[in-house]
Amino acid sequence: MAQQKKKPVKKPEDIKKQLFSQVMTVLLFFAVIIMLFSIVSENQQDEKVALSEVAKSINVGAVSGIDVEREKLNITYTSGETREAKKESESSLSESLKNLGVNEEALAGVNIKVVDPSGFVLFLERFMPFLFPLLLLGMIFWFFMRTSKGAGGGGAMQAFTFGQSRAKFIDPKDSKNRITFKDVAGAKEAKEELTEIVDFLKNPKKFHDIGAEIPKGVLMMGAPGTGKTLLARAVAGEAKVPFFSVSGSEFVEMFVGVGASRVRDLFKNAKKESPAIIFIDEIDAIGRTRGGGTGGGNDEREQTLNQILVEMDGFDKTEKVIVMAATNRPEILDPALLRPGRFDRRTVIDLPDVHDRKAILEIHARKKPLTEDVDLEVIAKRTPGFSGADLYSLMNEGAILAAREERKKVSQYDLIRSIEKVMLGPERKSHILSEEEKRVTAYHEVGHALMGSVLEHANPIHKVTVVSRGRAAGYTLSIPDEDRKMRTKKDFLAEIAVALGGYVTEETIFGDVSTGPSNDLQVATGIARDMVVKYGMSEKVGVLALEGRAVVSGGGMDGTKLSGATQKLVDEEVARIMKEAFDLTRKTLKKYEKALHGISNHLLEVETLERDEYEDILREYKVPLKNRAMLKPKGYSELSKKTTAKTTTKKKVVKK
Repeated sequence: MAQQKKKPVKKPEDIKKQLFSQVMTVLLFFAVIIMLFSIVSENQQDEKVALSEVAKSINVGAVSGIDVEREKLNITYTSGETREAKKESESSLSESLKNLGVNEEALAGVNIKVVDPSGFVLFLERFMPFLFPLLLLGMIFWFFMRTSKGAGGGGAMQAFTFGQSRAKFIDPKDSKNRITFKDVAGAKEAKEELTEIVDFLKNPKKFHDIGAEIPKGVLMMGAPGTGKTLLARAVAGEAKVPFFSVSGSEFVEMFVGVGASRVRDLFKNAKKESPAIIFIDEIDAIGRTRGGGTGGGNDEREQTLNQILVEMDGFDKTEKVIVMAATNRPEILDPALLRPGRFDRRTVIDLPDVHDRKAILEIHARKKPLTEDVDLEVIAKRTPGFSGADLYSLMNEGAILAAREERKKVSQYDLIRSIEKVMLGPERKSHILSEEEKRVTAYHEVGHALMGSVLEHANPIHKVTVVSRGRAAGYTLSIPDEDRKMRTKKDFLAEIAVALGGYVTEETIFGDVSTGPSNDLQVATGIARDMVVKYGMSEKVGVLALEGRAVVSGGGMDGTKLSGATQKLVDEEVARIMKEAFDLTRKTLKKYEKALHGISNHLLEVETLERDEYEDILREYKVPLKNRAMLKPKGYSELSKKTTAKTTTKKKVVKK
């Protein structure tokens, strides 16, 4: 099938020129019509005969008949010729002719016939002077609306539909767009809760007979990309009911009352199609805590929120309309939304664990041809912290890589590369470092890797490379060996030390520091500050949460105000944690300086070290692996060798 060419985006100058040419064309068209009308009218005027001449012709017997159509006279002469004349509208024809000297005997010999015009002609004659200008203005108005729509302005007709809902409607009979729970992997607990909603929509009588009322609102909370919208569509697909989907931002306009009108229209349409589901994505756009408006609480967003609250309260007990909403910031929502009777059912959707990730990968791999070496369990174990959207992107990037290399199937190597592409971005092959920059980068990354290997509570090192990817000149891939929901103080201290590994290495080996560790310092300082002010992990500050996610008046965050003394104590504790981590990192890298040089020089030769090869070098230098041992999945060693072979380049470097 031929690929459709994308239409080029028109520049504002081109749009103005096109609009001007179209306006001139319309004006020229009307000018030609008026000119032709004038010419025809003049020609017709030339053929008319004066009424005085008609009177003379009657007196001499040259007129055989006259047809009277209001003021218009159709004169028929005895010679067979027909002419046209016009009489006065205030008097009758006979009076006009007598006034012009026509004798009665001559007038009696003329056959005078009065012709009444049809109703349509009479209507046109009376109202055409008014209708023609209106039609002309209407055509010009329609032309400008059509032009503005074609120019990308959204169309002027939208002014008449401001108050109507913009919700997307998915018909339950549309099998192509229908999604069920079979198409959603993971989120077992969430699907169990949502099954009750499906059961109610299918068989509400079972609940009403026993006096039970299903929740009117279901609020789905979770990190971005965890599948909140997908689950909402799956509920509608399982229940086979209409699905109205709208974003919270679509209710907010600069015109007061538009959002509330759209809410009313949305609920009105949903009630007509009941049983139905209304889904409001990113409800925090309109559902923030009220009280921060500058106009006495009467701004547009608050009016929209008030209308939603009223509509949800106004539901009849027999109405089968469920309101579902999604947000990743439930802490900022107005309490009125969360009270019983509105969004009283709250479903938390967590990031998928290793089993869920494998199931999600299997769903996204349905339409992709895979080679025999693909093991999705390996991919699932190497992607902790990935959301469902990340896993979809991973599988899609793997297919793109295979197609780019003219292959018909996706291999395991493609998926492994896609993990790093999703996490860090694409390889920057054109970003060539100088020999000195490459050497600094190699030592920097090995400093991170060594600290991650010798510290007990650090994450295992999977890859070290000086190949640029995304915004990084090189990177160290550190992935936890298992899914963890909680972090300890020792975990945070180890993470800070690993982050400082690059900075300390540059300072120790080269006697200078580059801009490379800037992001590492930001990350490390942020962790240290969170330990002090959020998690109570400082003995001097004590078990206090000095900063949190509390919502304050005006919709702001972190309303806790610290006194000068407390702020000084916090800064001192953050500096102390960073200083202790810095000293630990310097001492550790000094102890394994020989391994630091050896691994860095080897990394300069091969550019990329996978986990197996990296750990073999550590054993050669007798560096103990104290971090958590990771269970290597099946086929991991062979995969590492294959990946290393494909990324190795033979280059001579100057060893220190």
